[in-house]
Amino acid sequence: MNLAPHLTEALASMGLAPGPRQGAALLDYLGLLGKWNRTYNLTAIHEPERMLTHHLLDSLAIAPHIGTGPLLDVGSGAGLPGIPLAILRPDLKVTLLDASQKKCGFMQQAAIELKLANVAVVHGRVETYRPAAGFAQIVSRAFSDLPEFVRLTRHVLAEDGEWLAMKGLYPNEEIAQLKGVRVIRDIPLHVPGLDADRHLIVMEPV
Repeated sequence: MNLAPHLTEALASMGLAPGPRQGAALLDYLGLLGKWNRTYNLTAIHEPERMLTHHLLDSLAIAPHIGTGPLLDVGSGAGLPGIPLAILRPDLKVTLLDASQKKCGFMQQAAIELKLANVAVVHGRVETYRPAAGFAQIVSRAFSDLPEFVRLTRHVLAEDGEWLAMKGLYPNEEIAQLKGVRVIRDIPLHVPGLDADRHLIVMEPV
């Protein structure tokens, strides 16, 4: 199945218009993910059409809410949402962090093959990560619940930074457990072809 027209149509409906090279790179990333997935089982989804909606488009749904960076993607796994965002935004410095060696190996290879000069891959646990400077935004797609996400990453957030948590159903119970943090925006996300609730929870320290 040719995914290119589906990708173009879906991105247009999301208000995103990547150039031809970026569109090709997004599809190349999906191809790499599918290839590595057969051996290393990086994600639970293997069908290209579902990978397009559940991984690529789901990741890019938050693109309008990404600032000038730098951005840290915690528990990035196969590079989601960090790699699609880095492809869409060559100006954005993206750091991908994961505790899995094989997933970091894939992300590093993807960054090399896709020529993503704006991507850095870090193998390790975020609680022991000590970057030279804090991040303007820290994003998490499937890392942990909100209180744990905030607790483990607070030391790497810049002074005026914010957390971006990608969630399904609105996480009322998790938000009620937050301490020293406030939700500044709750953004319902529309992902073409994905029939499920998606929310972006934006938080800042109090």
